[in-house]
Amino acid sequence: MVSGGTYGTEEIVHGAGYGRAILILLLTPLLWSLPTAFMIGELSSALPHEGGYYAWVRRALGNFWGFQEAWLSLVASIFDMAIYPTLFVAYLTRMFPWFQQGYRGWMVGLGVVIACAILNMAGVKVVSTTSLWLFFALSAPFVAIVVLAPFKLGALANAVTKPTTSTVDILGGLLICMWNYMGWDNASTIATEVERPQRTYPRAMLAAVVIVALSYVLPIGAMGMTGLAPTAWETGSWADIAGLLGGPLLRIGVVLGGMISAFGMFNALVMSYSRLPLAMAQDGMLPSIFGKLQRRSRAPWVAILACAIGWALCLGLGFARLVTLDILLYGFSLMLEFAALAVLRFREPSLPRPFRVPGGLFGAIAVGIPPMLLLGFSIVRSEHEQVWNMSSFAFAMILIAAGVVAYLINHALKPAGWAPAEQKPEPAA
Repeated sequence: MVSGGTYGTEEIVHGAGYGRAILILLLTPLLWSLPTAFMIGELSSALPHEGGYYAWVRRALGNFWGFQEAWLSLVASIFDMAIYPTLFVAYLTRMFPWFQQGYRGWMVGLGVVIACAILNMAGVKVVSTTSLWLFFALSAPFVAIVVLAPFKLGALANAVTKPTTSTVDILGGLLICMWNYMGWDNASTIATEVERPQRTYPRAMLAAVVIVALSYVLPIGAMGMTGLAPTAWETGSWADIAGLLGGPLLRIGVVLGGMISAFGMFNALVMSYSRLPLAMAQDGMLPSIFGKLQRRSRAPWVAILACAIGWALCLGLGFARLVTLDILLYGFSLMLEFAALAVLRFREPSLPRPFRVPGGLFGAIAVGIPPMLLLGFSIVRSEHEQVWNMSSFAFAMILIAAGVVAYLINHALKPAGWAPAEQKPEPAA
């Protein structure tokens, strides 16, 4: 499940223009997604422990950095999850501008958070966007765009579109592209279940990257043929673009698709993200109340409720600002995971690894360089974004420092260290 899908690509065109947007969409997965997938593929096959990434970092770098990994991942997830209700509202307001007035859009986003939290606490299993039939349904409007665009070659050069309020530049477009290509770690966790993983897994990941990249590039390339100005693009504008090409029905299809996609991905990720505070509580990293499970559904209801409050508080930050903070914090946690990969290769060379990043120790170190270079762009961008009268970078540094303070408090209260992982109640799937 890749984070944004075609519905999250509009700001890339606004910030970079058609040609550079396509180039960014083609290069980013090679420099950002594949290295991450390979790293997690090796670590998950060697250490298939509950808690995943923070368990790997804890083993390689110790308790302090294991705690920071869990903290960074948890905080980044707060901003990541707030993006989906924001996208839901962005597409809803394209059809019903009434929701743009006052706090109405924020209330709709809050409704999405509450609905998905209740569904997950009740243990209700809702079909997610990973279902094959739903994938085709959500992709159908963009297939229509690719088919119809050549028939309007240059016809939209002077099209009158809704004025945009986007301030995203090429750097912001790159960060949004990085967010759109997050999620490859979901596939990497099954590397050990693939026949001949050392050969099959890289080929499968390359094929997946090509398919996903085409789903982004083809609709944007097709629209470039129509002459529509890049400045007409902003989050949610696929709906207006579809209306220009195919009329009201295609516009409605894109709006509904965008809303279903955002709601479905949010709902599917609620349980995934709520497992992190649950696992942290079970290991003694958070108060034990976060480990409480609902009696009938076995859902971690306290963790879900706490996360939902965080998601709701971030709804007013806006799409671009949420993406910047998400990438920045996620990038720092990713840095620790790449460090764990290299350290474990050095310290535990005999550890069984059904899947290995090729190239020996050099390959394990080199694979982390491209993602870390891209992370530098998020640092530069965050210095120009404002959150509560401070730069996004300063705000992120406060959140990172809070993780250090939280560890020190945790260590002071439990000088013996984390509790050993014993029999843990299994939450609902």
